[in-house]
Amino acid sequence: MKKNMFLNGILAVCAAGMMLTGCGSSTTETTTAAATTAAETNAAPETAAETEAVMSAAEETTAAESAAEPTEAAKSESPAETEAFGDTGEGAMKIGSLKGPTTMGLVNLMDEVEKGDKSGYLFEMQTQPDVILGKLVSGDLDVALIPANLAAIAYNKTNQGVSVVDINTLGVLYCVTADENIKSVKDLSGKTVLSTGQGATPEYALNYLLEKNEVTDCDVQFKSEATEIAAALGNDPTQIAILPQPFVTVAMAQNQDLKLAFSLTDEWDAVSEDSKLLTGVTVVRNDYLEANEDAVKTFLEDHKASTEKAVSDTKSTAELVAKYGIIAKAPVAEKALPQCNIVAVTGDEMKKDLSGYLKVLFDQNPKSVGGKLPEDGFYYVK
Repeated sequence: MKKNMFLNGILAVCAAGMMLTGCGSSTTETTTAAATTAAETNAAPETAAETEAVMSAAEETTAAESAAEPTEAAKSESPAETEAFGDTGEGAMKIGSLKGPTTMGLVNLMDEVEKGDKSGYLFEMQTQPDVILGKLVSGDLDVALIPANLAAIAYNKTNQGVSVVDINTLGVLYCVTADENIKSVKDLSGKTVLSTGQGATPEYALNYLLEKNEVTDCDVQFKSEATEIAAALGNDPTQIAILPQPFVTVAMAQNQDLKLAFSLTDEWDAVSEDSKLLTGVTVVRNDYLEANEDAVKTFLEDHKASTEKAVSDTKSTAELVAKYGIIAKAPVAEKALPQCNIVAVTGDEMKKDLSGYLKVLFDQNPKSVGGKLPEDGFYYVK
């Protein structure tokens, strides 16, 4: 009965038209998806043709990951299409993540399992959040690393069937321009800003920051695709744009005059003590958590160690990122890692940061978190 209620709820999740982050409007939370995958696009193309190909590939991957409706791939995916790494033994914890920064935070643990230094984990990477969510519901996954407000929507639409156990990625939105006078949100006063994500997380985040900085005369012009903004910057790099990674890297590779003016994550931190600008979180099925709490606690420790190494030892982590096919070349991965904001925040700090973030989204559009703020039971703080 509980599983049927969970399954019915997840269908409601997919039908809800999840208002999350992306390069277009109303898409799945790709502060992470737009920035968490298509990681190969972090390369700096050497020719105009290479740049165009990289941008095109990034856009296609982002569109796939941003699907709010269940895709045909999600409905008919065969085992052969799944990339799996780790312990295939009976009883191993099955973990799903997006092919981007969330998995980049796991690669050190994946490597330990593959070498036999650790056991009990089976990992798989996907490019679409709905595929991961479907597998979580069906029981094919026990743990999933998914967009932050998708987790809240899933909780609300599945009769509280999941719990969030950590934050795995902070924000990945940046302001890019050649205008050297732009160094903070306050400097956007009287300016025109190009952005994607109207009716989604980028709009909500930018509105929040403008309000907190008392900027009332910023003209935000929304575009449907990040490639459109990149083209505008190519024609006039003094224009100001809000873009997620990996499009920031691609745009800057196209035009050497472009600079990172500021990170929206840093700007958020400057005005909010009760929340963080977030991208991804880790959720666990509650039926699995109830039966395997010790295993979940061990995973949280291992995940934290893996993410800490990803931050402190970018060279060896980058080699693993390339090994597991997340980014094709290790030097590119090493350059990208510091910008991916990989973390493993748990307990009361996780609850404070995530609940505050979801409150900001809820205040602007309740649908962005599934219609209501999750209850305390959503946050696993033991």
